[in-house]
Amino acid sequence: MNYAHSEALVDTQWVADHLQDRAVRVVEADEDVLLYEVGHLPGAVKVDWHLDLQREDARDFIDEGGFAALMSRLGIAPDTTVVLYGDQNNWWAAYAFWFFAYNGHTHLKIMDGGRAKWAAENRPLTAEVPSYPPAPYRVPYRDESIRAYRDGVLKHLLKVRDGKGALVDVRSPDEYSGKLTHMPNYPQEGALRAGHIPGARSIPWARAVRPDGTFKSADELAELYRDQGVTPDKDVIAYCRIAERSSHTWFVLKYLLGYPKVANYDGSWTEWGNIVGMPIEK
Repeated sequence: MNYAHSEALVDTQWVADHLQDRAVRVVEADEDVLLYEVGHLPGAVKVDWHLDLQREDARDFIDEGGFAALMSRLGIAPDTTVVLYGDQNNWWAAYAFWFFAYNGHTHLKIMDGGRAKWAAENRPLTAEVPSYPPAPYRVPYRDESIRAYRDGVLKHLLKVRDGKGALVDVRSPDEYSGKLTHMPNYPQEGALRAGHIPGARSIPWARAVRPDGTFKSADELAELYRDQGVTPDKDVIAYCRIAERSSHTWFVLKYLLGYPKVANYDGSWTEWGNIVGMPIEK
């Protein structure tokens, strides 16, 4: 497919061939956190985005010590290759990928097509939960270049205005227009105001995948973003409602297309749409 970083994306056969590889750890991350217990890839471990990645006392991620403890518990060492997959066309797999990369873990891959493609190919699933010995782990750095904060997004609007930056709103068209505050068929909650960040381009995440959930070709993806003025020469920030869908787009831009400056705004619309005084367009 001529992706910029093709090593970051593997197919189901590659994963099947490496299920017994001790240097590889397969990790499932789902929106539906009960799916893992229903059945998962043999040897796969679970990351629950509610419990494992988030702090309980603040709307923020676990700190470096918490991440190191999580990796150790999952038997993941700094040199372990982590292969992520999940439901919803890998939304939460991409979210975990982004957060792992933020914490400096460099050996990362996504299984193209996620759970749905694995199941469609009648590949094995198991309810058996594996046990791995704890691994020593230390977070080497946190890569702040791939994380956007609200004040940084506000400053970024000047770059967007001057043609040096781009904002990508990856939500559904009705969320972008302000008709909805959440995806269709979900409770409309989480934000007091609807609409989008001024200057943001509407490029729904789903336009990057085929019906089976696998990513489109590099040429198709490049055309999709280029046609909306989201080009590699610009600083790019992607956002959605709570950052899972925008993590998917971040992965596309940074790893499949090789954009050099792409950040994910994890506060996303639940933050922006609730802040007094922030500008909103509809």
